[in-house]
Amino acid sequence: MKQWTIRGEYIQLDQLLKKYDVISSGGQIGSYLAENEVTLNGTPVHEKRKKIRPGDTLRLSGEDIQILGED
Repeated sequence: MKQWTIRGEYIQLDQLLKKYDVISSGGQIGSYLAENEVTLNGTPVHEKRKKIRPGDTLRLSGEDIQILGED
């Protein structure tokens, strides 16, 4: 399982995917979600700006990613 670290209380899904180079611009998030299965804590995600918080588990392209907070 990969681990990604975020700063603050939360980060929006589109910002997180840009930060970790999954997409190159925020405009790509809609097509990315349409073409790829994304789940947050086991629930499918269709919201571009879904809030992702430390402790969440994001699943992208069959890979689980644990979201950590910065200490």
